Amino acid sequence: MFDEMKVLAALLAGGALYAESFAEETASTLIQLESERIEKLEKTRDTGVGLRVIRPWQTFFASTNSREEDHLIGLAKELVRNAGEPAGQVKQGDLRLARYPFLIMVPPEDVDMQKKLDLVRFVETSARRMERRIRQVKVLYRDSSQHVRIAGSDGTQVEDRRTQVVLTLLVVGEEAGELQTAYEATGGFCGFEFLTDERVETFVRSTVERLSGLLGAIEAPRGTRTVVLASEAGGTMIHEAIGHGLEADLAMEGLSCFKGMLGEAIAAPLIDVVDDKTLPFRRGTYAFDDEGTASERTVLVEKGVLKNYLFDRFHAMKYGMASTANGRRESFRSKPIPRMSNTLILPGPDDPAGIIASVERGLLVKKMGGGQVDTVRGDFVFEIQEGYLIEKGQVGPMVRNATMMGNGPRVLKEIDMVGNDLGFGIGTCGKDGQGVPVADAQPTLRIPEIIVGGRGE
Repeated sequence: MFDEMKVLAALLAGGALYAESFAEETASTLIQLESERIEKLEKTRDTGVGLRVIRPWQTFFASTNSREEDHLIGLAKELVRNAGEPAGQVKQGDLRLARYPFLIMVPPEDVDMQKKLDLVRFVETSARRMERRIRQVKVLYRDSSQHVRIAGSDGTQVEDRRTQVVLTLLVVGEEAGELQTAYEATGGFCGFEFLTDERVETFVRSTVERLSGLLGAIEAPRGTRTVVLASEAGGTMIHEAIGHGLEADLAMEGLSCFKGMLGEAIAAPLIDVVDDKTLPFRRGTYAFDDEGTASERTVLVEKGVLKNYLFDRFHAMKYGMASTANGRRESFRSKPIPRMSNTLILPGPDDPAGIIASVERGLLVKKMGGGQVDTVRGDFVFEIQEGYLIEKGQVGPMVRNATMMGNGPRVLKEIDMVGNDLGFGIGTCGKDGQGVPVADAQPTLRIPEIIVGGRGE
C-alpha cells in the first residue's frame, strides 16, 4: 500500500482546501442468460486509485490503475501543477473500520461459479414452465465485493468492505400478436444466502404472474383519476419526483424546483421523507460514503416541511453546510457527487385496504416502470407496469399500456392518505454517467387527482 500522507501532501501543494485519495479493489461476477443460452459470463477484478483536489470552487480529479507510490505522487503533482501556493498541512487521523449491524453469511466470491450458473438456469426454466405464452426470458445475476480505503487531508482515514448481490428477470410474452413485458429485481447489501430456493421461486412467480395479467389486461383508460400507489410500487415516485431534486448539486445550483425552500412546506403534513444509509441489507446501505463520511439517517421532509438537502463534501464546504454522507461514486475512476442511498416516505396512519375502499373511480398502481423527470419544473411521466382499475372501492381488472403524468411538488402537497405499510424497490441509479446502488420505499399513498395516459376510454 502506498503512503497516503505523502500523496495527500503532494495534492495540497496546489492551494487546495481539501485533498483526498480513494483506493479501491472490487471483485465481481456477471452472468447473463437470454434465449436459453448463457450470453455473457464475466468474472473480473478491478483495482485503482482516484485522487481529488478541491479549490474554491473547483474539483480536480485523476485516476489510475497503479498503486505505486512514485506514480501516484507524480500524478498528484501533475494534477495541481501551476495551481498556487501550498494551503496547509495534512492531518494524521485514526483509521476507522466499517462496522455493520448485520452479517454476510456466504460471501459471493466464495460460491462456486457452477452454483451461480445453476441458479440462473433455474430461474429461466421456472419462468417458462409457469407461462406457455412466454417468448423471451432474460436473467441477470450480479455480485460484487468492494474493498475501499479513503484518506483525506482533514485526517479522514476509513476502510470499508461492501457486498452486493442482485438477481433480475425480464420476461416477454405474446397473446394475439401483442407483446407484453414484465421485469423485476431482487437483492441488496447481502451475501449469496439471500437467494434461498423459496425466495427465488416467489420472485419468479410474481414476475410471471404480472406478465400473465398483462397479456389478458384491458387497455388503460385516459383522463384524470384518483390514483392509489401501493407500497409494492417501491418508491419509484419518491426517487424520481423529489429525490433527485433534493441532491445538493441540483438544489443549490438552481437546477431543482426545491431550490431555496429549506424551512418551507413542500408536501402535505402527512409526508415524512428520509434518506437512510443505515438500514440492514438494503441496496443503498453503506457505513461510510465514498468520501469517508460516516453514514446517517437524514431527515429531508418532516410533516411536509423541507428540512435538508443531500450533501457531499464539495457542496457542504461551498455552502457552509454539513455533509449528509451522500458523496458517492461508481468507482475509483469517478469523482464523488451527491447521490441518494435508501430514500423513503415513512409510513402514516391509514389502513391500506381502507385507502382503496375510499376511492370511487381510480387506479391502483402496484408496479412502476421507467420514466422521465424535469428536476427544474418537477414535471414527470412514469410508465405503469402493473395497474388495476378501482370502481366504488373495489379492485377491478388489470390494465396495460398506462402512464402517469404530473408535477412532483404538486403531487406531494395533494397526497391525502398515507398507509401504515412500507414496501421497497431496488435499482441502480444513473446520474452524470455514473451508476450507484440504491433502494426506494413508500407506504400506500392516495393521490386525489392525476392524469393517467392510456389507449382506452
